[in-house]
Amino acid sequence: MKNYYVLLIGLTLFSLNILQAQFSEQKKDFKKYEGFYDFFYDEAKDKIYLEVNTLNKEFLYVYSLSSGIGSNDIGLDRGQLGNEQVVYFKKAGNKLLLVQPNLKYRAITDNDLERKSVEQAFAKSVLFGFPIEEDKNGIYTIDITDFLMQDAHGVAERLKKSQQGSYSLDKTKSAFALDRTKAFPKNVEFDVTLTFKGEPTGSYIKSVTPNASLVTVAEHHSFIELPDNKYKKREFDPRSGSYPFSYYDYATPVESPILKQFITRHRLEKKNPTAEISEAVEPIIYYLDNGTPEPVRSTLLEGGRWWNQAFEAIGYKDAFQLVMLPDDADPLDVRYNVIQWVHRSTRGWSYGSSITDPRTGEIIKGHVSLGSLRIRQDILIAQALMNKPFAERDDNYQPMLEMAIARIRQLSAHEIGHTLGFAHNYAASTTDMASVMDYPHPQFSMVDGKIDFSKAYETGIGDWDKVTVAYSYQDFAKNEEKKGLNAILDKAKADGLRYITDQDARPQGSAHVLAHLWDNGTNVSKELDEMLNIRKTAINNFSVDNIQDGTPYSVLEDVFVPLYFFHRYQTEGVAKIIGGLEYNYAVKGDGQQTVEIADKAIQEEALKAVLKTLDANEIAIPKNKLSLFPPRAFGTPRTRESINGKTGISFDALSAVETASDMTLLFLLHPERASRLIQQKAIEVNNLGLDEVLNELISATIHKKHKDTYLNEAQTIINFRVLFHIMNLAGHTEVHPQVNAIASQKLKELSFQLVKDSGSNAIYAEMIKRIKEFNEHPELFKIIPSPQIPDGSPIGMGCFH
Repeated sequence: MKNYYVLLIGLTLFSLNILQAQFSEQKKDFKKYEGFYDFFYDEAKDKIYLEVNTLNKEFLYVYSLSSGIGSNDIGLDRGQLGNEQVVYFKKAGNKLLLVQPNLKYRAITDNDLERKSVEQAFAKSVLFGFPIEEDKNGIYTIDITDFLMQDAHGVAERLKKSQQGSYSLDKTKSAFALDRTKAFPKNVEFDVTLTFKGEPTGSYIKSVTPNASLVTVAEHHSFIELPDNKYKKREFDPRSGSYPFSYYDYATPVESPILKQFITRHRLEKKNPTAEISEAVEPIIYYLDNGTPEPVRSTLLEGGRWWNQAFEAIGYKDAFQLVMLPDDADPLDVRYNVIQWVHRSTRGWSYGSSITDPRTGEIIKGHVSLGSLRIRQDILIAQALMNKPFAERDDNYQPMLEMAIARIRQLSAHEIGHTLGFAHNYAASTTDMASVMDYPHPQFSMVDGKIDFSKAYETGIGDWDKVTVAYSYQDFAKNEEKKGLNAILDKAKADGLRYITDQDARPQGSAHVLAHLWDNGTNVSKELDEMLNIRKTAINNFSVDNIQDGTPYSVLEDVFVPLYFFHRYQTEGVAKIIGGLEYNYAVKGDGQQTVEIADKAIQEEALKAVLKTLDANEIAIPKNKLSLFPPRAFGTPRTRESINGKTGISFDALSAVETASDMTLLFLLHPERASRLIQQKAIEVNNLGLDEVLNELISATIHKKHKDTYLNEAQTIINFRVLFHIMNLAGHTEVHPQVNAIASQKLKELSFQLVKDSGSNAIYAEMIKRIKEFNEHPELFKIIPSPQIPDGSPIGMGCFH
């Protein structure tokens, strides 16, 4: 029996040797690529074989999407980066395993056993197993076809999550794309055309594919040499405006925190460290997509180059450069920081992404995606605000184009800023537009009774941007870094610069009084008053001459939409002041204010301004403008950016009011805000409380009368929305019970007053009935949705990270 097993093993090894010899002979006919990893392409079988000559050596693996779907809603764009992962090949029996180590948990120590104990305590991930096709003098050849021919980017899962259908990869309709499969000394790039088959169920996928049952994209895989160990990490500070890169170091002394945080940044060093001004050893060079058309191309180049101003301020000459991408370069090649001009079927977000070294946080590649339809939104806003732009001629678009170009110029700088390592700063608009990392609403003013938008957008890098560049990239003498970094932040504080980012600006119930998206002005309440004045002027001027001759009136309605909702973001920003807080990302010893309740006078001013947006006099479309909006012409149906209604084919002016008022109330009576009002009143009895807010709201709406029947009906629409949102507070389960009690009391008082005043008033009778039904079964109550507000974000910009 023993001899039998020896014979069997011998025959197996002999067979393997025969197979390997056959493979070696076949490999001679394959196309060879020489680079960071050598690989071979077998055209007959559409297979790729990789040569691995070093085991257990870490490198970077990145997957991305080289050809997308073209729908903002699905969110699978050309050039979209996936996750970067440190990996290595490990031999196990007759195969190589591709292993991803767990870098979140580390032990940075010279003690090998201590390091190993942490490595063994937390799970690794084996991404793939590859049978060894050939073992020749320690060089292993493996078939990586199945690894590359998988849905690494998660296209099928994204289609499922966005409710577009259930899809699976069809390998019979998939193949390698050799034009984008290349080898370089420090990276190799593989591109694969993948087709997904399935049953389409969503409208988004049907709108962007010639055959929605077969969706073909291209996924890209990169194997990249990791940077050397000379990069110097810099400590993260929550006040700095930089993104944090984090891990846990279990070798840390027990008296110190194990969480370690550093900033993400590019590597930048002076050629002459002692010189006040020096060129960089390697400048940070960004490349603009050569498929970008003019005048956008020149505009993006100009705006992106603003960043060099900030690098010059810290002693670098030409450290940041922006040039055109060579025609033969691949935008996904890790050697290029790239700005891509991305096309989608609808207006959508722009964003800045990066490939970073997961070991250190060093940015290896910056990658910006700019939506090509975004520029058209600013043109539309300008078109709506201009007074009869096409009254005399149809080519009077230059002022609109200039405003749109100014926005795109700023957008270029903004998105590049993310890829340099910088977060949003939504408080910058309150300090003289101190950062391109804020979201800027176009700044208009009234000059001699006319709307002026010649200064709609700022130009150049702001003072805060110079702070973030200095914190991330300034050089310091040995042992002087910590002191120098604190000095930068102390000076920013002394200069009155503020920094507040996404977590305190985006949620509907957020509380920071200075941080908001697309708001303007040091005094946001006065700015809302000014915006409402501009809006009213533009609406009064609005006419058929806001479109060109021969254009369907349906398009006039589309132009009107951003004008009608012109106040939406400023309203949101002002509403945040009510129950709002003033605070900083303070650290012990920096002298910053930690947190205070917003001053009562400021809150009352904000409430007064917000209530104007619930007055039919302010938000109802003037009757004399309604004749401009007939039923939609054939071939120009309503879209997601149209005003929705309840009157069928006719334009629904009352639903416009309903949508606008509901927008205000969603923020003003947000449950978290209501609970904060309870708390701030408890802390100081003279503070603004929920009771006062509801009293002022009811007085300004439900008890308001208009002589004009049209305005009165519009006010009635608003009043029902007010009633629904008060009911929502009365029955909400995630508020302080005091909120329920106060809201319920207001409903009781309101019902009593309505009964007293009702007589034969059918509207009052309906309100009384609904309050009664709510009181009987509050658990059944749900706010009746208002017609959905048309897309507004991004008004000119937005980011995903």
